[in-house]
Amino acid sequence: MATGIIALFIPIISMLVIGLVLVTFFYFRSKERQLLIEKGMEAQAIKELYAGKKDPYLLLKFGIIIVAFGLGLGIGLILQDSTMEDYYVPLFLFVMTGIGFITASLTAKKLESKG
Repeated sequence: MATGIIALFIPIISMLVIGLVLVTFFYFRSKERQLLIEKGMEAQAIKELYAGKKDPYLLLKFGIIIVAFGLGLGIGLILQDSTMEDYYVPLFLFVMTGIGFITASLTAKKLESKG
């Protein structure tokens, strides 16, 4: 019976925490903008402040990292099944994800230098 009650409260608590984080985020963002307006900044200056440079290769980077993570997971699971050792999955997850981060960074730099 206790596990049923715990299972009932997990989604409720999760939703409350997510809601609290979102309300806090929007509250402090609003408060920050109010302080900027009270300081005397114009609307155009505030807009330029928040309109930072967007990374055109962000999805490419995420794609490379996710593919490397998937390859690491797959290779780790295959080696774990064939050798019956437990350490291959975390090893290949970390190694391949690290390689993915490095590849994504180098690919983005190469594309930025061309464009």
